[in-house]
Amino acid sequence: MSSEPSRPLRADAQRNRRRILQAAEAVFAERGLQASTEEVAQRAGVAIGTVFRHFPTKAELLRALLKQLLEQLTDEAGRLVEQGDPNSALLEFFTHLVERTTANRSVVGLLASERIEVPLAGGLVSLTEVVQHLLQRGQCAGAIRAEIRVDEVMALMASACQGALSGGWSPELRRRTLAIMFNGLTTPAPRSA
Repeated sequence: MSSEPSRPLRADAQRNRRRILQAAEAVFAERGLQASTEEVAQRAGVAIGTVFRHFPTKAELLRALLKQLLEQLTDEAGRLVEQGDPNSALLEFFTHLVERTTANRSVVGLLASERIEVPLAGGLVSLTEVVQHLLQRGQCAGAIRAEIRVDEVMALMASACQGALSGGWSPELRRRTLAIMFNGLTTPAPRSA
């Protein structure tokens, strides 16, 4: 049984699904491997059977959480494409991505520890396309180096997220590491005479 609904959910079922995912994100972030679906149900204010109707296994719930996170990140990047400052939008998104990864370290760790496969290829393509737009806008504004390619940006993002997932990054180390990466991405400021 899949966590993806095969037909549109009723409004109350959609609300329950959103509440379960929101509760699960918080519970897994707080409790990690020890978190249970019962705690998720309690936090969401629904019966355990409601959780299992939407997500028959813990793995399905974790997959849905990661898929939701990727969709949210893509939407946030899209908003920055439309409304963000071209001079800073790419770096703003990059920073936000690493912060969200740090906040969701438990979910990603659970997926890895349980060897749960998450088919994210389509979601990653969508995210890459939006990051490409952020990159192009930054380059057109002269803020991002013209020679930077989207695959390089995605590799840097993946590396920074991996560092955040390791748990060894303090907020200060994360800030300094991102500053070094951003220095390599951005156009050098003109030197004053």
